[in-house]
Amino acid sequence: MHAEKTAAPKKTGPESYHAYPWWSPRFWHGMPLPVWLGLLGEHRCRVSPSRLGLLGTITAATAFNSLSGWLSDARFARQLRTVEVREDPLFIIGHWRSGTTLLHELMMLDERFFCPSTYQCFAAGHFLLTESLLTKMLAWMMPAKRPMDNVAAGWDRPQEDEFALMNLGAASPYRRMAFPATASNEATALDLELLDPHTLAHWQKTFRRFLRMLAVRDSRRTVLKSPPHTARMGILRSMFPRARFLHIVRDPLVVFPSTMRLWQSLDYVQGMQVDRGERLEPYVLDTFEVMYNAFERDRAALPEGCLHEVKYEDLVADPVGRLAEAYEALDLGGFDSMRPALEAQAVAMQRYRRNRYQLDDRTRRLVGERWRPFFERYGYQADATSSPSAG
Repeated sequence: MHAEKTAAPKKTGPESYHAYPWWSPRFWHGMPLPVWLGLLGEHRCRVSPSRLGLLGTITAATAFNSLSGWLSDARFARQLRTVEVREDPLFIIGHWRSGTTLLHELMMLDERFFCPSTYQCFAAGHFLLTESLLTKMLAWMMPAKRPMDNVAAGWDRPQEDEFALMNLGAASPYRRMAFPATASNEATALDLELLDPHTLAHWQKTFRRFLRMLAVRDSRRTVLKSPPHTARMGILRSMFPRARFLHIVRDPLVVFPSTMRLWQSLDYVQGMQVDRGERLEPYVLDTFEVMYNAFERDRAALPEGCLHEVKYEDLVADPVGRLAEAYEALDLGGFDSMRPALEAQAVAMQRYRRNRYQLDDRTRRLVGERWRPFFERYGYQADATSSPSAG
């Protein structure tokens, strides 16, 4: 990793994000108590005074999660022992803010596929027991949109399985968001090959358990979207030999400022500490390099037909054509059955309002230098004079 100094990002106040009320759930509300106490202990309970109310509600919620998890395990023990995950997952991968959410939601127009919902990833330890009741009772708690963009939020929306793994106690880079001021500035648990054998084995066991829980709920092939999996293709394929990977890329001069906004908004909304964000720029730059160094390492060992790549810009311009190519390349079949829904969604996509960013010359040069291999591989211009809009 580079040790060069970078200027602190401009402060981004809460007024620049969509409202996220104090009563809306944070990720940590879905953890069982031992996982939450472990995270608190890791940071010596250094919680900002303004977050003490959250500390109380999260601790109470995690106690409920532990009890509900025990009851769920008892209720569904037989199904979890005997259920079969009939097909290996299809993984949607790519750096944060590259269009993974868009691609995920387009793939879910295919009724042959299933993906975990926000509630299933939030309450990963007991959703089998509580989902039907609590999603109705707690619907009022969810904001209409995510804080960082104009994508709709809700308990039933497609969600990243990384949140489920984190809440079940597996190693995850997302734990950083809880304590942004005191967390390591390294992308911990992004590249799983850097984990010690015990931690990796626990991660794999947790992942398999979550997939079995999903299979109890729905037997269709699972589509999983998670940017961290971009750095994990080798490990994932060793676990799921017939897995397929659909990789989306985007102009880095858009990805960088959009990722900065993502982490600024999540650190503000989710953090148990008030953080000024001085370390965020080097974190974003370094994490991108870790992710794509691992991706290129793993790509070299993949057999033909396991990985297909699409550019975000091409997907937005022609979603039907680009997904038809992906279906053929990955041998997914059945594209004609979802084409009508995809064509209707392509019309609706034109109304989506994207965020826009302007990069100063220093940032443009820095991103161009640090991420140059990515620019060159995918044909993006590091010296572009203007940045396109970012979602």
